[in-house]
Amino acid sequence: MLEKLFQIKQKGSSVKTEIVAGITTFFTMVYIVFVNPSILGVAGMDTQVVFVTTCLIAAFGTIAMGLFSNLPIALAPAMGLNAFFAFVVVQKLGYSWQTGMGAIFLGSVGLFILTVLQIRYWFMSAIPLGLRVGIGAGIGLFIALIGFKNMGLVVANPETLVALGDLHDPKVLMGILGFFIIVVLAARGVFSGVLVSIVVITALALAFDPAVTFNGVVSFPPSLEAVVGQVDVAGAFDTALLGIIFSFMLVNLFDSSGTLIAVTNKAGFTDEKGRFPRMKQALYVDSVSAMVGSYMGTSAISTYIESGSGVSVGGRTGFTAVVVGILFLLTIFFSPLAGLVPAYATAGALVFVGILMASSLIEVKWDDLTEATPAFITTAMMPFTYSITEGIAFGFISYCVMKIGTGRFKEINAPVAVVSLLFIAKFIWVG
Repeated sequence: MLEKLFQIKQKGSSVKTEIVAGITTFFTMVYIVFVNPSILGVAGMDTQVVFVTTCLIAAFGTIAMGLFSNLPIALAPAMGLNAFFAFVVVQKLGYSWQTGMGAIFLGSVGLFILTVLQIRYWFMSAIPLGLRVGIGAGIGLFIALIGFKNMGLVVANPETLVALGDLHDPKVLMGILGFFIIVVLAARGVFSGVLVSIVVITALALAFDPAVTFNGVVSFPPSLEAVVGQVDVAGAFDTALLGIIFSFMLVNLFDSSGTLIAVTNKAGFTDEKGRFPRMKQALYVDSVSAMVGSYMGTSAISTYIESGSGVSVGGRTGFTAVVVGILFLLTIFFSPLAGLVPAYATAGALVFVGILMASSLIEVKWDDLTEATPAFITTAMMPFTYSITEGIAFGFISYCVMKIGTGRFKEINAPVAVVSLLFIAKFIWVG
C-alpha cells in the first residue's frame, strides 16, 4: 500500500529511511508548538487552545501535502506572520485578535486566488530580487527584535528609543543562554537545537523563576471553541487594514513558494526553471492550509524550510510528511506544556530564525544602488517602524524612485508599479 501511494522504492528510498526522515523533520520544527502559543498569547488568545490548534493544522496540512503531492514537505504556522499579527496588528494598532485573524484569512484567500488563477509564480518572479530578499531579511530582523525584547536584552528607552536590558536579571541571562544553545548546536549540525534550548531553559525557569509553575504534562485536549471559528472576516473589511491584508498575502507568497523551491531543489526534484513534480497539487495544499489555519486561529500556514533536514537524511516521498503529521497529532495530548514555557525560553528561537532569514542579503547587488537601496530600505524599515507592511511599502516605492531617477524606468514592471501606487494612495488617504 505504501509503495502504491508513495513510490518509495522508485524514488530510491525505503520505509525505514522515510520514517527516520519524518522524525528528523518533526524534531527540527516541533518548537513551533511552543513558540506559536507564546506569541499569540500576547494577542489575548488562549495558549493551551492555540497549542492544540497549532498541532492540528500542522498535522492535517503536512499529511495532505504528503498524500496529494507526494513531497517530503511539512507545513505549520509561519514564523514572522504570527509575530506581525500579535505585536503589530493587535498590540500596536489595537485591533482585536479576531479581526486580526480575519485579515490573515483574507490574505490567505488572496493567495488561494493567485494559485487558482495560476499567476502565483508569475507574480513572484515579477518582484525584483532585491525586494524579495529585502522582505525576507526585514522580517528576520523584525523577528530578532521581538526575540531580544522577549528575553529582556533590549528594552524601551524614552531618550534613545531602545537600550540594553538588565544583565543581572536571571530571565535575561536564561534567554541569552537559550539563544547560544541553539546557534552552537546548529553550528555543530544538531537539527533539534531549538527544541533542546526550549527544554533546557524551561527546566531552569522551573527552578529559578517562581512565576513558572508546573501543571502536568499530559491531558485531554481542551475545548477549541475559544479560538476555532472566531475569525472576524467582516471586521477585517476595513480600509485601514488593506495594506496589512496585502502584506500577509505577499509575505506568505514569497515564504511558502521560496521554501517549496528550496526543499524540492535540495531533494533533486526541480528542473532549471524551478518546477517540480506535482507542483500544482503542492500549491493547492499550501494555499488551502493557509485559509484553514487562519480560520482555526493559528495564523497563516506555510511550508517549513526545516523540511530540508528530513531530505538531508534521505526523505524523498510524501510518506516522510505523513510521519511528521502523525507525530504532530500525538503532540496534541501535551497541551499543559504550552502554559509552562515562558517567553524568554522561546526568544532565542526568534533570534535564530532572524539570522537564517537575514542571511539572504548576500544575494543583493550591492554595487548597484538602484537595487541595493530598495533592499536596504525594505530590510531596515521593518524593525525601525515595527511594521512589515511599512517596510514593504517603502521598499516598493524606493525601487520606483531609484529606477525613475536614474533613467531606468523601463525596469519597473507592472506589478511593482501597481503595488507602489497602491501604497502611495494608502499613505495619502489612510495614513
